[in-house]
Amino acid sequence: MHSSQEFDVGHAGARVGAMPFQKYRAFKPIELPDRTWPAAALTRAPRWCSVDLRDGNQALIDPMSVDEKIRMWDLLLAVGFSEIEVGFPAASQPDFEFIRRIIDEDRIPAHVAIQVLCQARPELIERTVEALDGARNVIFHLYNSTSALQRRVVFRMGPEGIIKLAVDGTRLVRDGLSALSDANVTFEYSPESFTGTELDFAVEICAAVTETWGATTQERIIVNLPSTVEMATPNVYADQIEWFCRNFPERDSIVVSLHTHNDRGTGVAATELALMAGAERVEGTLFGNGERTGNCDIVTVAMNLFSQGVDPELDFRDMPRIRETVEAINKLPVHERHPYAGDLVFTAFSGSHQDAIRKGMAEVGNDRWEVPYLPINPADVGSSYKETVRVNSQSGKGGVGFVLEEHYGVPLPRDMLVEFSRHVQDMTERLGREVRAKEIFQALIDEYLCEDGPYRLIDYDLTQGEDGTQRCAAVVEVSENDVRIAGQGSGPIEAFVNGMVDTLNEPLNIIDYREIALSTGKDAAALCLLAIDNGEERCYGIGMSRNTITASLSAIVSAVNRRWKISR
Repeated sequence: MHSSQEFDVGHAGARVGAMPFQKYRAFKPIELPDRTWPAAALTRAPRWCSVDLRDGNQALIDPMSVDEKIRMWDLLLAVGFSEIEVGFPAASQPDFEFIRRIIDEDRIPAHVAIQVLCQARPELIERTVEALDGARNVIFHLYNSTSALQRRVVFRMGPEGIIKLAVDGTRLVRDGLSALSDANVTFEYSPESFTGTELDFAVEICAAVTETWGATTQERIIVNLPSTVEMATPNVYADQIEWFCRNFPERDSIVVSLHTHNDRGTGVAATELALMAGAERVEGTLFGNGERTGNCDIVTVAMNLFSQGVDPELDFRDMPRIRETVEAINKLPVHERHPYAGDLVFTAFSGSHQDAIRKGMAEVGNDRWEVPYLPINPADVGSSYKETVRVNSQSGKGGVGFVLEEHYGVPLPRDMLVEFSRHVQDMTERLGREVRAKEIFQALIDEYLCEDGPYRLIDYDLTQGEDGTQRCAAVVEVSENDVRIAGQGSGPIEAFVNGMVDTLNEPLNIIDYREIALSTGKDAAALCLLAIDNGEERCYGIGMSRNTITASLSAIVSAVNRRWKISR
């Protein structure tokens, strides 16, 4: 018997069932054998239009309040959008109030155009005009669905009826907007469900709308060609856009705009390929919020351009604050693996990745970014180098070394790093989770600052000999007995070592000596790490103190204690 929570996978690899794939049909490719977009390159940013306040808002579980809309508006302005869809004021009272507020409070910069959505009905147009009174730059967005499926199922109309609907609506908008005589008005038309519309019909209806409005090369309208539902691979959408641009009769009288969704998970790719195919404008949202699987993610498209050396003309230098603000307003989390913005997007857990990042970071210059596994500099979007490497059971010595260097400025000698990494590996496997930087540092101290042994430094005194040599008199506890030692050398460390060798008969040769300041100021702590070598083996030790000499002598005692413990 199989419980309801189990999967029956059959025996010996036999297939026990199949999903009902037969009821779906493949999308018919576009006949465009001489397509040119595959050879194109994106060398400049498109016109951006944020639809967070309308399309994004209508997809939220809890739509934005007016105050939250104001907060989002301020963020969009700070990012650099000059076209922002602000709502559907004829259908939503909060949208109406928000639009009136940004107009009445003079919150709209002179270069910014506000975009409104409306259906072609006289009372809705009149209400929209009322909301827009006093605005300087307006984009009026009219839409109707044109796909064969929508014509058959929703409108129950033929192509002629749908064209008449669009043309009549355009006339109503043109006449109704005469009241906005003081505003600079741009008309936008969307044949909704463009991807499911026959291309010749899409051109026919958009051309009829363009002619009815009276668009010219000097006063272009926006023709927005939405992938309302993703129906095919991104290359097909690019073919549709190139075909449309080639065959539209008055191409110079329109701005071809994109509005992709993410039903197949390729909204960003579809947008990029469609820009290569001739589109000039992109509508989308921050981090891709939108209905179903979301809208085009403008953050990712813009940052993809940035990563190719193209000015995105949007400012994402403070990505953590932008993400935090959007999450608070939308009440939806941005995924940890979200490109450029997720908590883990610049993080490597794999040991080989960590080692490559560590080496790349050591050599990268200011004029050109080339670091393995990091397509951009995390600092360019407000992230920290310190978070690029984190340590779990999949990590190696490179990750451990990177964390200690970046967080604490402690570079371990290679032999010590190899040795200590084994301790960290044991810790991650024992805990069954990632270990944080402070835990790694504490483990380093616990392992190498070794006071649990037969030796302990009680006190020391340094004096200068007449011949210029350094003399050290110290008290060292040896198996609970205080033993006085004395030695001399060229410096305090050599004097102390000579005293240990002469008095305690401990062979000591100091190698890999390093002093590191753990902090600054009068209370700065010093860390000393070193190894002792007796010709057969080396053993590392650490000392810490506000006094560098004390830290050094303590490190020697720690190394001796560790050698004693290891040899037992």
